[in-house]
Amino acid sequence: MHQKAAATLLELAAKNLLSNEPAAILALEEVPRDLFVPLFIAAFLGVYKKILKAMVMVWPFHCLHLGTLSVRESYYENLESMIDHLQMFPVQNSSSWGPKLRILDLRQDVDCGTTCLEIKTTFPFCFQSCVYSQHSILKREEAQHSVRCLGIVNSESELQSAREPMELLADLSLNDTLRTKQFLSFLQSKGEQSFGSLHLCCRHLQIDKLSAHKSLLQFLGLGCTDHLEVDGTYLSRVTTLLAQTIHQNSLSLSNIPSKSCKGGNFFRTFLIWLGRLDNLQEFSLAFFHLTDQLHKLLKVLPPQLDTLCLSFCGLSNRDATVLSQSSQASHLRLLNLSNNQIFSEDYEPFQTLLEKVSGTLQHLEIHNCLMTDSTLSAVIPALSQCSHLRVLSFAFNPITMPVLTSLLQHLTSLMELKHVVYPVPVHCYEQWNFLGGLDPQRLAEVRAQLKAMLQAVQRDDMNWTTCPD
Repeated sequence: MHQKAAATLLELAAKNLLSNEPAAILALEEVPRDLFVPLFIAAFLGVYKKILKAMVMVWPFHCLHLGTLSVRESYYENLESMIDHLQMFPVQNSSSWGPKLRILDLRQDVDCGTTCLEIKTTFPFCFQSCVYSQHSILKREEAQHSVRCLGIVNSESELQSAREPMELLADLSLNDTLRTKQFLSFLQSKGEQSFGSLHLCCRHLQIDKLSAHKSLLQFLGLGCTDHLEVDGTYLSRVTTLLAQTIHQNSLSLSNIPSKSCKGGNFFRTFLIWLGRLDNLQEFSLAFFHLTDQLHKLLKVLPPQLDTLCLSFCGLSNRDATVLSQSSQASHLRLLNLSNNQIFSEDYEPFQTLLEKVSGTLQHLEIHNCLMTDSTLSAVIPALSQCSHLRVLSFAFNPITMPVLTSLLQHLTSLMELKHVVYPVPVHCYEQWNFLGGLDPQRLAEVRAQLKAMLQAVQRDDMNWTTCPD
C-alpha cells in the first residue's frame, strides 16, 4: 500500500477510535504500535485529556515528543495530564511488554518527529536526550553500572536505582502570569515526588525578574540549558547564572540596569564568565549600556559567533570601528545594530564592516540609526556585495525616494534577498519625525512605484514593505 494512503488510513482509524473515548482507553492494550502515534496526535489536538493520561501510561516507545504539534489555550492542561501519569515504575517490574516511556519531550520542534527510530543500545536511545546533566538517563545509567560493578550500596543509591530514571524535556518561561506559576509549581511538585528519578531538562529558559524565581531555579538546575534569555535583572545575578550554564549556544540579555554595565567589578566578572562560553553561537543585548566598551565584549566572545544583536546599546562610532576590525565580523550571519547612532560621525566603519561580512551575512537590521541619504548612498556598493543576504531591515531612517529607488536597483541582483523592510520616504511626512502627519496617498504611490520596478526586473519574489504603523 502507498505510504501516504496508509498514513491516512491510520489517521482515520485514530479519529474513529476517539469518537468513543472510554472504549478507546479500554482498547489501548490491544492497539497496534503503528496506531499509537496518529492516535496520540489526534488526542492531543482534540484535547482528549483522559486518553492522553492513559496513553502515557502504556506508551510503547522510549520517547515521546510534541514536535510539530501546535500550542493552544489548552496547552498546559494537556501537558499536566501527560506529566501527571508518567510511570515511575520500579526496575524489577519493567519488562519487554510493559510501558517503555522514559523521555517525554514537551518542546515544540519542527524538525522532531513524535518518536525516534528505535536503536538497540544498553539504555533508552533518543536523539534529543540530555547529555550534560549528572541526573540524565545517560549519566545515571553509567553511574549505576559503576556501582553494580564495584558492589557499592547505600540508601540513596538504592532508592534511586529502585526506579527507572526518566527525563522531562521542556522550554520554560518564568514570568508572573498565574497560569505559568501554577504549571511551574506542578512541575516542581512532580519532580520532588519522583525521589530523584525524574530529571527536568530545560534547554531554552526565559527569565523575567530573576529574584522572583530563585527557588524554582535551584530545583531546575541549569547544566543542560543551551538557550538563556534574561530580562530586567542586575548583572551580578546574570553572572551567577552564567557560572551554571557553560554549555550555552545562545544568550540574550535585556533591560539590564545601566549602573551595573558601566565598567567596574560587576562588568569585569560578567566578562570573565562570558568568555568561558566556548559554544556560544548567538549573543544578544538590548537596553544594555555599552558606549565605548564594545571592544571589551568582543575580546571574550568566540570568534565563530554567527549572530550578534546589539539594539539600544548606545553604540558609538568608535564601537562601529571596533566591530569592523573584530575577528567575529567575518563569520556573522545575523547582525542587528538597530537603535544606535552609529552613523552620527562617519559611515566608513560600517562600510568596512559590510565588506568584512559580505561572504556570510544573511540578515541585517539597522532600524533607527539616523542613516541619511549620503550614508546609504556611500554604503550601497558594499551592501550589494553581500551575496547571501536574505533579509534587510532599515526602517525609521530619514531616506528620500531617489536614494530608495537607487538602493532597489542595486539590490535586485542579490538573488537570495527576499525581504526588505524600508523606511517611509521623508516626503510622505508633513514633518519628518515618524510620529504623525503621514500622507497615505503619497505612501501608496511609493509602494506602487517600488512594486512596478521589481516587476520590471522580474523580481516579484522580492517583498519590499514598511514597518506596521
